[in-house]
Amino acid sequence: MNCQPNIDPGNCPSVGIATSKQRPFVTLRRHRFDPIRHRRIRNCIETNCNMSETEIIAELNEQFGSGNKKLEPDVVAELRSIMRLHELSVEDLFFKWESYCIKMDIDAAQTPIETLRHFKQDLHDTLERTSRSHVKIKTEKGVSATPRAPRVSGGDVFGMLDSLTTPGAGRASKVGAKRTPAVNRVKAEPVSSPVRLADQLDSMGAIPPSSFNDRPNAGDTVEILNDQLPSAEPPIGPFSESRIKLTAASDQKKLGYKPLAMKVSESSEILDDRIDDFVTLVMQHHKLEESAFGSAASQSTSEIVAVGRIASDSSEGKLNAASLVLETSRRMGGGLRVPLNVSKLKGYQFFPGQIVALKGVNSNGHEFTIHQILDLPILPNAASTPDSLSAHLQRLRGGPDAMDSDSDPAPLNVMFASGPYTADDNLDFEPLKTLCNEAADIYVDALVLTGPFIDMEHPMIASGDFDLPEEFLSSIDLDTATMSTVFKYLVAPSLNHLASANPSITILLIPSVRDVLDKHVSWPQDAFPRKELGLPKAAKIIGNPMTLSMNEIVLGISSQDVLFELRHEELVGGRPQEPRLLERACRYLVEQRHYFPLFPPTDRRKLPKTGRGDGVGPG
Repeated sequence: MNCQPNIDPGNCPSVGIATSKQRPFVTLRRHRFDPIRHRRIRNCIETNCNMSETEIIAELNEQFGSGNKKLEPDVVAELRSIMRLHELSVEDLFFKWESYCIKMDIDAAQTPIETLRHFKQDLHDTLERTSRSHVKIKTEKGVSATPRAPRVSGGDVFGMLDSLTTPGAGRASKVGAKRTPAVNRVKAEPVSSPVRLADQLDSMGAIPPSSFNDRPNAGDTVEILNDQLPSAEPPIGPFSESRIKLTAASDQKKLGYKPLAMKVSESSEILDDRIDDFVTLVMQHHKLEESAFGSAASQSTSEIVAVGRIASDSSEGKLNAASLVLETSRRMGGGLRVPLNVSKLKGYQFFPGQIVALKGVNSNGHEFTIHQILDLPILPNAASTPDSLSAHLQRLRGGPDAMDSDSDPAPLNVMFASGPYTADDNLDFEPLKTLCNEAADIYVDALVLTGPFIDMEHPMIASGDFDLPEEFLSSIDLDTATMSTVFKYLVAPSLNHLASANPSITILLIPSVRDVLDKHVSWPQDAFPRKELGLPKAAKIIGNPMTLSMNEIVLGISSQDVLFELRHEELVGGRPQEPRLLERACRYLVEQRHYFPLFPPTDRRKLPKTGRGDGVGPG
């Protein structure tokens, strides 16, 4: 392969690599020279040049092969074609293939040539959509004068210096926030009032930290659901292949939105559409005529059914019976808010943002008197076809090569855990190590971990005053180390050890708004990139929240603690239908068909205090 084309990229419009059956060639496009794209192409070319064709094929077989079976020559040729067209390394290509398989409900271990061609076309379509959106943005901006450099030493006008390893003097504070500071550099920085961790926890009234190994009742079972069923014995060894087939039921691409780019008009339309959708659901569930519905804000002596959103007439304070209002949609009630009179109800339970169907009357034009709260339809149970169930049962037995048996196969063993995974006074990640050791001992089929993994509210992470283990310092350049480096050497080893002990395991990682790795810090969140994290092949990073299927089981996963906020903002009067608080909160999620039905969310100052000095929780 000719890796040094005889063309000066500084004097040509653009450089691109294309494929040919004989040899690669260089194509020129009449576009403005893009130094960032050129650097990315050059890095990809240099990476592939450092590897021989035999090494690339060996890595392709390792990532895409199934067991000891090597890839077919036409499959290898198609993969190499995709790598050259899109300037991808083998690792990046596998990441994209894995995401495509989850989206299309395809087994990632199987790589037929037709599926690879569809995958190649999907990459091409995605690239075209991205290019069109960039062209549209540039067209809207129009032609402007050359931007002047800011009057700051070391300023970077175009953001082209972000990837350089040596930060300038003017960028020290910006880069330092994203990188792991060296000990001497941290100590050299002026600190106005150094505060010890013990003093911070003491000022917040927190319980003094104790060693994780000295915790009482370690390993005890707190509660067992359905204890009348016999517990399954763990297998004597790991299974030969994964017994879980993952299928995404959510469009993960929608989570890649820009948090501050949404217009107020778009938000109001989405809120309106939810009310209108529930009008249809209530009409079908209770078999009502369309004439039975009306606007709660309109004065009338006739009883009607009003569907709207619960809100408060005050922007401050907790919801109460005096501040209770119903917000209507623009189609049903002109978007007006009307006070609610709950004096005739024996019991009620409301929270801000809840969609409700109320039967009552507005006789005076000032308030809507509620006579009855109509039940909302619950989401139906998940269902599978007989053919799908047979395929799942065969997978549980060990695949098509397994011998048929009259006995039932071992049930799936799935373990769930939520972060943070280390104590407030250290970064040893002892809870994570213990969890992974337990999962390896009982050979679980899946381990689902919700963040935060590296908590930005952790006192040592927030201050930047911590050291990496000495055994890793020889292989780390502290001046260029980032939080990805911290994850690679502190978190990833436990997951790699688990994947080595149980090769058939499936590991799911779900980010949190407190994860320092994720640039998308608002909820909902896109998955953080796995490159440079050192994760095993069995680990998959998904969005927050995410709906997916494990065989015939449908899972809804979110790392946001909505139950705490619902419990804090709920208004209960009289005798509610469900007296138990947590059962009411869980029912709200299924009834409202939303992972976070609370609107607006709880004030950050009222969230549980964290290990940070100010004790303000993330919003």
